[in-house]
Amino acid sequence: MQNPTVLLTEGSDAKPLQWLKERARVVEIPASDAQFAAHLATADGLLVRTYTKVNAQLLDGAPKLKVVGRGGVGLENIDVPECRRRGIEVVYTPDANTLAVGDFVFGYCLQLLRPWELFRDQVYPPAEFKRIRNTVRGRQLNELTIGILGMGRVGRRVGHIAANGFGMRVIYNDLIDVRASVTFPAEAVDKPTLYREADILTIHVDMRPGNQHLVGREQIAMLKPTAVVINTSRGEVLDVDALAEALRGQRIYGAAIDVFDPEPPRPDFPLLGLPNGLLTPHIAARTTTAMENMSWVVRDVIEVLEGRKPQFPAPR
Repeated sequence: MQNPTVLLTEGSDAKPLQWLKERARVVEIPASDAQFAAHLATADGLLVRTYTKVNAQLLDGAPKLKVVGRGGVGLENIDVPECRRRGIEVVYTPDANTLAVGDFVFGYCLQLLRPWELFRDQVYPPAEFKRIRNTVRGRQLNELTIGILGMGRVGRRVGHIAANGFGMRVIYNDLIDVRASVTFPAEAVDKPTLYREADILTIHVDMRPGNQHLVGREQIAMLKPTAVVINTSRGEVLDVDALAEALRGQRIYGAAIDVFDPEPPRPDFPLLGLPNGLLTPHIAARTTTAMENMSWVVRDVIEVLEGRKPQFPAPR
């Protein structure tokens, strides 16, 4: 039997790609390529990451498509109901980067709350060395409350590290009752309580309808002046203009942002140049292991193409 054709639009790690090539005819081509439509017309499977939009317009040009695989956690760039309406399965890798992003959140926490005063090219003069030691003071994480907005896989990982690793108080808010999945000391609270009591507000929600600016001006106004905000989820869920105003007015202590809307951010991004802001180019999940884990979405793509049930179908 002839191997199925799978289009790959945004790359893959080498080992999963080689595994896929042993089982399918693989065409590596970005969706922006002039030849993409011709290849899509004959494709049985489609593999995407973050920037390929799988919508009705794209699907109109894919009459043979049986499965769309997303190497990643979120599915915002894929119209899952439209795929289902056409009989196309959607698969993804919901637990691929949980550990990587959890680690990254605490890297942010420590940089924001424990000033490092790094020196690299030359030593501080003795007087400045002593001044820094005598004046710089950070905060210990065990004395703080971390508020987790969204208690999915990554949110729970962050909570686990916070409670069991740093001895922090953990509070959280989620749309559903996740208490059965929370295996560490943590308290479910309403959103106003989360914002008022969190020393660290860390956001771990998806970009479902209604989440645009979920953390906006009103929510930021509830935060303590000593609070920090961390967003490693989706850029759209946080009102960065309101956040920048609060940082400039010293109404909150700091912020760390890894995701943007649009992405990459524009040159006039409002948090640029702020000493109490950390900005990184969407790299929280970028570890060698996590990236390979995401690329192994190819396993479920082949499961579907060979008539078997995938391990990680898109949630219904």
